[in-house]
Amino acid sequence: MKAKRCLLIDTDKDKEFLDEQLHKVANLLKAGKTVVFPTETVYGLGANALDPEAAKKIYEAKGRPSDNPLIVHISKKEDVDFLAGNISQDSKLLMEDFWPGPLTLILDKSDSVPIETTGGLMTVAIRMPSNPIARKLIDLAGVPIAAPSANISGRPSITSSKYLVEELCERVDAIIISEDSEIGLESTVVDMTASTPVILRPGKIGKTEIEKILNKEIELDPSLKDENAAPKSPGMKYKHYSPNATVIVVTGSLDEMKQKINQKLSLDKNIGDKVKVVCLEDRVSLYDGYGISWGKSSQEAAKNLFKILRLMDEQNIEVVYFEALNSDEISEAVMNRLIKAAGNMIL
Repeated sequence: MKAKRCLLIDTDKDKEFLDEQLHKVANLLKAGKTVVFPTETVYGLGANALDPEAAKKIYEAKGRPSDNPLIVHISKKEDVDFLAGNISQDSKLLMEDFWPGPLTLILDKSDSVPIETTGGLMTVAIRMPSNPIARKLIDLAGVPIAAPSANISGRPSITSSKYLVEELCERVDAIIISEDSEIGLESTVVDMTASTPVILRPGKIGKTEIEKILNKEIELDPSLKDENAAPKSPGMKYKHYSPNATVIVVTGSLDEMKQKINQKLSLDKNIGDKVKVVCLEDRVSLYDGYGISWGKSSQEAAKNLFKILRLMDEQNIEVVYFEALNSDEISEAVMNRLIKAAGNMIL
């Protein structure tokens, strides 16, 4: 790809002129350019969702297969009416309770949304981010922004601004640098096109929360485990989130995981400091200097997962063992990403 020099905007350093700078970025979006922007989940790599050529530039910048659908980001709930049809009462209930926030709804697309944005599907993925900079940018641009995670396809998503410039500045037209992502995992994705809603990608908003709002049971899509299924949701079809290190997920009871990992560590002495064990903070001491914490809880682990994966590359780690989490629904969302990062290597 031909190198380009991107416009960099630091929301902290540019506070005095932030509105002016955001107008510049909005104008780039109107002109069909690509922009990296912050959200509460992960950073997004966006372009005008209504412009087929702009959508193609997203795939090019990421090196992403064009049959992998993009999420369309909006700033106002009423924008859904322009982008989708056959909007059910259940969909409206979820919008009312969870928007703005980390919930993406799959709806029947309108003719306004090009198939280049939806990966060739007749459905569209829509969400309203809670990050105020993201929403202001969408407002200023006057168009919805199609955006997958801001990273080279297959690499860990970016939740910290320190990785943005090095990885993406030569691939996009502008980058908005802001604080670290609040949540750290991509949004929950729910297919609302069937009579029973189906979770296609787990996230911070779990099945139990959604069922409470809808007052009925919903389903988990079996395609979460079937790599050959058609990708109705972003992130369902291809290997994701992978660092250069070999990632191995270790399952079992707490004692079983400790035993399995320490047995492996005894065999990995030849690579010395090139091996690490990622676990909750209260278990780090179990691994004789190899352990590193990804937080005190599953919520903290979710926020830190992608940072840890990228840290492994910074430290030139060759093998990293992750203790599995299984305490709650956010743990399920973390494990969904982690197993993809491991390429299904489970011990």
